[in-house]
Amino acid sequence: MAGKLKITLTKSTIGANPRQKKVVAALGLKKMHQTVELADTPETRGAIAKVSHLLTVEEN
Repeated sequence: MAGKLKITLTKSTIGANPRQKKVVAALGLKKMHQTVELADTPETRGAIAKVSHLLTVEEN
């Protein structure tokens, strides 16, 4: 699992519960269509799994 993940917030967090909003913020995403690159770790994958319906993920 070495590498990077390109994570983009594609849906709004307005209807999400507060816990999901915190996960999105912990991933470093603040605005719609913002993209961040994070290391491909089990912790990152777990956070992505919690809010996968709000994100688009590309492997680099």
